[in-house]
Amino acid sequence: MIPAVIPLILIGAGLIALVAGGIVLASFGPRLRVGRLLASTPRVTVAEAAAIARGGMPRYVRVDGRIDAENEFEDADHRPLVLRRTRIEARAGRGWRRYEDNLEAVPFEIREGLDSIAVDGERIRDGLVVVPRESDGVAGDLGERAPDGVDPSTPVRAIVEQVSSVEHATVLGVPVAVDGAESMTLTAGLGRPLVLTTLEPAEAMRIIAGGSGKPRLAAACLGAGLVLLGLGLAWLLVDVVLPGVVPGVLAASPSPATGGDPRSSGEGPGLVGDPLRALAIVGAVAVVAIGATLAWIRLTGGPGRTPPAS
Repeated sequence: MIPAVIPLILIGAGLIALVAGGIVLASFGPRLRVGRLLASTPRVTVAEAAAIARGGMPRYVRVDGRIDAENEFEDADHRPLVLRRTRIEARAGRGWRRYEDNLEAVPFEIREGLDSIAVDGERIRDGLVVVPRESDGVAGDLGERAPDGVDPSTPVRAIVEQVSSVEHATVLGVPVAVDGAESMTLTAGLGRPLVLTTLEPAEAMRIIAGGSGKPRLAAACLGAGLVLLGLGLAWLLVDVVLPGVVPGVLAASPSPATGGDPRSSGEGPGLVGDPLRALAIVGAVAVVAIGATLAWIRLTGGPGRTPPAS
């Protein structure tokens, strides 16, 4: 009976792998959307972004350029900053709970040659993608800033993300006209966040994903799931269109059963075999397929591999 359940095993394993891939992707939270936007948003020049704002037809676009500001503020190392986000989180079970989220920003703009466009820094939150600076300790180390109701020995961490006026940046947003069309600003809109990164696309994706492990796992699960699901459905389709080509998938005899089955109420052959074994085979096939896909990704360098310079 094993050949009869092989396509069902493949389909079941494929569904399990797809669900697992979806769970991994969901674990990225809102940053997953930021990554998709960085990968797919069309790039325009600063001058084109300004023309979009003046035209009154809003579009979500990407602009690259140098950060410029007049009233920077300094960090502890005397770097001129235009934006700094500080988060304080405390350990809560196996995860982290955010207790404080402060954003400091001064007016700044993205400049490309003689053209410039302002950035609505106050609207940047989870859309900020830079290399974070993280420090660990316990709640007691925070003094008056310690979260209320949290034991002083609870692990806490402070995450600082900042943008300097000496960097180049990529900004995603909707260009809009303000002050009677005298100035243009990139801001959040059309149901999408304002995104700013000072990193190259590949590095920004690694920061968003928290490393390469989870994206590879998600890709492996989704790839293996689609392959297994396709194989199972193709197996069933071939047997329907060309019966007998794939032996043992459906009933062994083309003639209808007439004598009944003593294990059923005279209704013909019933379900036989070991369901637990079939479930175990489903899980084993899914694990093997995911492992094989991960090995292939590792051997080939993955979809984000950068070709060597010529």
